[in-house]
Amino acid sequence: MYIVTGGAGFIGSVLVWKLNRMGIGDVWIVDSLRRGDKWRNLAGLAFAELIQPGEFLETIRREGGLPAGAEALVHLGACSSTVEADADYLLENNFRYSRTVAEAALARGTRLIVASSAAVYGGGERGYGDGAGNLGSLRPLNMYGYSKLLFDRWAVASGSERRLASLRFFNVYGPNEYHKGDMASMVFRSYRGVAGGGPMTLFRSHRPDFADGEQKRDFVYVKDVVEVIWWLLENPGANGIMNVGSGEEETWNQLGRALFAAVGREPDLRYADMPANIRDRYQYRTRADIRRLRAAGCPVNFRPLAEGVRDYVANHLSRSNPWVDNDPARSEGPT
Repeated sequence: MYIVTGGAGFIGSVLVWKLNRMGIGDVWIVDSLRRGDKWRNLAGLAFAELIQPGEFLETIRREGGLPAGAEALVHLGACSSTVEADADYLLENNFRYSRTVAEAALARGTRLIVASSAAVYGGGERGYGDGAGNLGSLRPLNMYGYSKLLFDRWAVASGSERRLASLRFFNVYGPNEYHKGDMASMVFRSYRGVAGGGPMTLFRSHRPDFADGEQKRDFVYVKDVVEVIWWLLENPGANGIMNVGSGEEETWNQLGRALFAAVGREPDLRYADMPANIRDRYQYRTRADIRRLRAAGCPVNFRPLAEGVRDYVANHLSRSNPWVDNDPARSEGPT
């Protein structure tokens, strides 16, 4: 039995899809569906249980650890909003809850994989090196990043870092992010307008060393991310704090050109001022240092940005049923 917290969310539901494709249906999903359309991420997937995060916590406390038979816990559940202003909520939800479920998994000797974030690196002035050595020097630009950094610091201080994989995800995009609102990728948020003949609007640069749209990101396709997680599930000796990104940096303009190419149009890129409330907290460049992931033996090849965007558009965004599910014709299709 596998437990996936945040299993109805973006990366979590695609991971459940991957588990299903590997013949695994005995999956506990820990998540809250609330009033939105997140439930649609699960409609085509097989799983055994769907329980609330609070109920899962009570189960842990009642049983003195994870339920018997849990082979692995992949803890992806968190508030992922980089503009969330309630610091106490983020501390409780992203740090204390994560620590509790991690302790429960480690006490059982259960394979443990935890989601972290590239937001811990702040503006990148101190580089993007992962591992335990630079935790004290990192300065996140938002409370979300700080809540993730706190977990990594706890893992190292408690000695748990050697028995778990904490994955710092970079800019993940792809199917099943449809419920994320402003936190969804620019590919998703721009697709409908671009496919309908409109322009794509990107943030104007507010730094003289970056031209408009030339801010850089490490974009990584969600299907490649879950391949990394699957490899880690199959290789429980690969542990530590590791970046998960393509290892490449590409500009928002390149992303825009990839989207226009995927819908068969010439690029029409325009620029708007960045909102004042995020200008001082905006990352102008990210690039994952994935040498630690490679040194662990992970063989996953991250597809180029244009290829990932093409798959996302052709096999998901352009379809009436865009979610990944157990129908291979709809989940994959021709590329």
